[in-house]
Amino acid sequence: MQQQTKIKKPTVNRQIAWTHLSSKPGQTLVALLGVTFGVSMYIFMNSFMNGVNQAQDDLAFSTLAHVRIYNDDDKRSYNPAESFFDAGTLLNIRNKKSLQYTDGIKNTSQVMATLEKQPEVTGITPQLNFSVFFRNGSKKINGSISGVQPASENQLFGIGSKVIAGSWKQLDVQKSGIILGKLLAEKLNVSLNDNVNVLNSDGVSKNYTVVGIVETSVKEIDKSRAYLNIATARQFQGKNFDYSSDIQVNLRDRDQTASLVSQLKSTVPYQVESWQTANQQLLAASQLRSIIAVTVSLTILLVAGFGIYNIMNMTINEKIREIAILKAMGFSGGDILSIFLAQAAVIGVVGAITGVLLGLGISSAVNLVPFKIAGLTTLPISYIPADFVSAIVFGIATTLFAGYLPARKASKIDPVVIIRG
Repeated sequence: MQQQTKIKKPTVNRQIAWTHLSSKPGQTLVALLGVTFGVSMYIFMNSFMNGVNQAQDDLAFSTLAHVRIYNDDDKRSYNPAESFFDAGTLLNIRNKKSLQYTDGIKNTSQVMATLEKQPEVTGITPQLNFSVFFRNGSKKINGSISGVQPASENQLFGIGSKVIAGSWKQLDVQKSGIILGKLLAEKLNVSLNDNVNVLNSDGVSKNYTVVGIVETSVKEIDKSRAYLNIATARQFQGKNFDYSSDIQVNLRDRDQTASLVSQLKSTVPYQVESWQTANQQLLAASQLRSIIAVTVSLTILLVAGFGIYNIMNMTINEKIREIAILKAMGFSGGDILSIFLAQAAVIGVVGAITGVLLGLGISSAVNLVPFKIAGLTTLPISYIPADFVSAIVFGIATTLFAGYLPARKASKIDPVVIIRG
């Protein structure tokens, strides 16, 4: 007979827990809403911050490579044979001299060949960047030229899709063609097929035909930058066919730049800089937003946990005589603990699930709000599956912990003291 009672006791415990929940629907609903609101805000805050970070990254990396190689030392010396040939290569060097120069990369193709051997590298493009004056009639505007390889530049930055007039491919077809930023073209009062005069710091002046107008959503670029084919830019600057000022590199994982930078510093005689080093403010801002989102969300969950603790405490105080009677009937402290933990578990699970659904609904609604700035059309929202899992886990864990403390108190009640009054 005792064996039968033990088998049925878990069922009885669940029935008692359900009776407690259903007998006070108002308190149960308040507890559920606390968890639901906390979890939904966790989902919304993280999804919104993820969306903001992604929008910022998309905007930044539309013109920013993961790794940049450049030469900006006052003076560097190197021996190409030692830098670009394997240790086992037999070389016969006469009148060995160290090359000295103060700017630019003189052996771009060799550096790019080294980069192409790295398995994590997904794209490489050389650039020749320099300051110029743009002139059209009486108008004279200070700006910059970026000499590029059109195909590889488009692969890294997708700039071809940002051309709003003309075609990016025209830089390959028409060597005398130039593509202007939208605001720059407006200030010069030029449009497609018009000519624009460009004057460099050496006093060299040339005319180019406008074959495209680009809008990058980065105002500083759109109002001051133009693009030439890198071969044309080298000719304009009087540089050799293998010269560049920068080599831009993209990786499979933009957050894993440290190993490549470390490796290249020992093989490439130039500065190698990761985007994290060059843009620490961008990285810091993204991390701070994520920390704020998680902190606010967890605070809301903790507040909900305190509410559940108070409700469970009130329930125990109201049911204290019933608890004493149950213990007098043979229910152990573990049974009492399981009864109240079951209530907390139901509140946690139901609240977490409804919170996820509500958070998803709020996020979806916010994602429809118009927000036309810097290429965006609506407020940015980005979902990460891990956030949904974390929200459910934190919601249930907070509820169980909040329910455990009063449940433990209830399990230690002395029935004799309570019944005697």
